[in-house]
Amino acid sequence: MKIGNLLLDGQVCTAPMAGITDKAFREILARQKPALIMTEMISDQALLYENEKTHFLADLTGENYPVGIQLCGSNPAYLADAARILAQKGACLIDINMGCPAPKIVKNGEGSQIMRHPALAAELVTAVKNAVSIPVTVKMRKGWSAEEENFLQVGKAVAKAGADAITLHGRYREQFYSGNADWESIARLVREVPVPVIGNGDIFSPQDAQKMLMETGCAGIMIGRGMLGNPWLVGDTVTFLQDGKMPENHRQQELFLTMRDHLQRHVQLWGEKKGIPQMRKHLAWYVKGLPKAAQFRQELNNQTSLQEVLILLANYEEELAKRRLHT
Repeated sequence: MKIGNLLLDGQVCTAPMAGITDKAFREILARQKPALIMTEMISDQALLYENEKTHFLADLTGENYPVGIQLCGSNPAYLADAARILAQKGACLIDINMGCPAPKIVKNGEGSQIMRHPALAAELVTAVKNAVSIPVTVKMRKGWSAEEENFLQVGKAVAKAGADAITLHGRYREQFYSGNADWESIARLVREVPVPVIGNGDIFSPQDAQKMLMETGCAGIMIGRGMLGNPWLVGDTVTFLQDGKMPENHRQQELFLTMRDHLQRHVQLWGEKKGIPQMRKHLAWYVKGLPKAAQFRQELNNQTSLQEVLILLANYEEELAKRRLHT
């Protein structure tokens, strides 16, 4: 897949997810060989005001694979200045957030709110394109609501302004993540804009990815919620799209190895005090659907140190192994 002057190896991208796709999780995802990995959302003003945490989130040191940084803001000058900083940090592209539905984002006139102002959307793209030499992309939704559906108008405007690709999540802002993603909207955008379109929404299996590609004609797909607790979905999708074969089920063998690795990377990145509470959601996603997962989650909430969580994982793994022997 080619995005501007960037040639990516494949069609599978991982989504920017606030509070989730930090460096530790990106390192786990990198093993699955996606074409592109996105950071979590970075605030332009926080970056410009030298917010320590924001610069920490944007640190790509040691990540020797294509990483794009998603930038959030609504002021063309601020966005351009922030983009320059992020390009220097090693981002392979800058993605402008025009799709986040979170109330705290839209009340600042950012995320999905930008889609209500197509002229501003184009201005933001132009400003960032003039500021950096790396590709500039846009991630957006169908519109604010069914009454304000305008993804075609905004898509054409940002493409004309110089966007090198557009990712479309087939839902309105008012839907958040409810209902089904409308893949037909992705197909309509593909037909109407001259730049690559990446489809996003409701990809929970390699077959879903193949179906989206076939039904919409999109250039690539972006996996978001489907990879939570299941990074193997990314690698399985890469393999399936390449040769049409589903890899053997390796989740059970790799599950606890990956959980421990992710946990240790996360604690190394954030420290125990922050890292353990943050990691609980990831560990809960990993064990979803397993026997006694609810009991594991309950016990996990009482653990505060890395060593305690590692012991809990070891005990849970042993218990599951015994259950398999007796079934």
